[in-house]
Order: sequence, then C-alpha cells, then structure tokens
Amino acid sequence: MYFPYVRGRQYELLALRELIVNNRLTDCVIPIIEPVKLSPTLVNVMEEFVNRNHPVSIIRNPAVGTFVSDWESAQEETKEAGYKQRFADQFDGSGIIKSLIMKKDAKKLLESWNERGIDKKDLLVVNTDRDWLGLYEEVFGEVDPRYVLMPDESAFRRKVHRQHRVLLDDKFEKQDRNADYQETEDEFFSDDHLYYSDDGFIGFSDYSVVGNTYLESGFAPYAVAIHIVYFAEDMTLRIRHFVSDSNEDISNPALKFYEAVSKLAKWYLDTDLHSNGKTLGLELFLQHYKNQSYPGLGTVKKLSIMHHLELMGRYLNER
Repeated sequence: MYFPYVRGRQYELLALRELIVNNRLTDCVIPIIEPVKLSPTLVNVMEEFVNRNHPVSIIRNPAVGTFVSDWESAQEETKEAGYKQRFADQFDGSGIIKSLIMKKDAKKLLESWNERGIDKKDLLVVNTDRDWLGLYEEVFGEVDPRYVLMPDESAFRRKVHRQHRVLLDDKFEKQDRNADYQETEDEFFSDDHLYYSDDGFIGFSDYSVVGNTYLESGFAPYAVAIHIVYFAEDMTLRIRHFVSDSNEDISNPALKFYEAVSKLAKWYLDTDLHSNGKTLGLELFLQHYKNQSYPGLGTVKKLSIMHHLELMGRYLNER
C-alpha cells in the first residue's frame, strides 16, 4: 500500500482531483493530505474522494500553513464559514481516514474525538518525532491505530506493532536552485516499494517529487525543472530532471518550460515508456510540448505528482 503525503497546496490538491476524477488512482494508493489552508479546493477534493468511495487521509492538526487559524477565525455567514461546514460534514463521514500528527496538540484532539465516539483504532497517525513517542504510548496504550507513519528507526519499531507500521521517508533530493538539477540529471529515487514488506511495514509513504520542505509562498525561478520518476530495469525507482537552458534571469518562463519539456519529449521517445509508462500526467506534458503551450509553474508540479502517483498505483496493482 502506498500513502503519498502531500501538503494541501493548490497544485497538490488539483493533482489528486484530476487523478480521482479520471479514475487513475488505484485502491493501492491512499493519499494523505496535510491541509495548509481552509479552501474550496480542499473541500471539493475531499468531496470527490467521498463520492467515489476512495479512502483519503486528512490530518486535522497540521504542522504547517494557516489551516488551524483559518478554522478558528471563520466568521458566521462568510464564505470561510461555508468551507468550514463543508469540511466538517465531509470529515465526519466514513470515507475520510481521520488523521493526526503526534505533537503538542495531539492529546487534546484525541480527547475531543473520543467524546464524539471516534475510535482510536480507525485513525492514521503521523509519528515521526522522537520527542513525542512517550505521548504516543500514553494516549494509545493497548489500542493500535489503523496506520502509523514512522521512520525506519529502532526507537519507533519498539513502540509500534508491525501490523500497523507505514514507512515514511523523504525520497526527493531537493536542490537550492532548479538549475542545480543539471548537475545530476538522473539519479536513484527509491526502492521502498520492493522491500517495505520484508522490512516489517504494511505500506510506504513519501513526499512524492516535492519533498518535505514547506514554503508559504513561491518565487519566480531562474530555471524551470520537470521531475519524472520511472522504473529502471531492476525495478528500482529513478528520477530524471529536465531543466531549461535560458537560465540567466527570470524572464520568459514559457520559453524555459518549452526548453525543459522538449528534453522530456525526446527522452520519452528514446525509452520504452511509450509502451508501459505513459500516465495521464506524462500525456499532458507531451500535449503541452506538441501544442507549445505553457500551463504555469503550478501545473508543472501538478503533472509530475500525477505521473508519480499513477505509476506507483499501477505497479502495486500488478504485483
């Protein structure tokens, strides 16, 4: 089972929406959303997953972003209050896996859920900070959550039973600048999908091709980079970076994108991906190349995530 961990930024939410709407997300893939903002896109995506009976994990105490303050400051009879009500309606349904991060506010949240009859054994818990392992033992005791995301470290293995462990690791080697990906255009990404079960986990999780680093706002880059994962002959997962050439300043991002996507199109034709690796995300990249259209930097990230999640789901479905 694959649990891709995404922040609730617009392009990440839209990636999930396009996958679920187009039936490209298999049952082997359960996305985890850490909301960073109370937004209509967030509640619309939740609604799509509920309507299509596909499980999705929503973290109720996110560690980044403004979701908590948005929730607390929503005034009656405002659009934010409407988003809040829609979120609550969706979250309380059985289609949402209620989830939390083990941190300072986790105990209070669990107490409120207990009062509402939410069973601890149905929860997903993100348990990655050693400072909160004691709290994890205290609040769960003999009751095991449904899923526990954790690093592959002995301290966590001693506290979490094998039948609930999900391996969480950041696989994306993030560079300071997009242009720096030119230095290593093709590199190893992951083999967790091959060995997670042997290592005592029931599933694996990562931050896709975005990485764990969270920034509140973006900036105009000097270079455009497209990140595409693919299976090597030994079935390990590698990642290839396609980077623009005209990287002297921030002007003309459309040209930069076309330079990068042209390299992607050439690579695609030179590999066997056309026979077994064409996903919706990759197909849309190739359409932009053919039409010489520029979708915007957010869409570039969205399509790369879509490709990754669909590829992993397809692999797990065929095992």
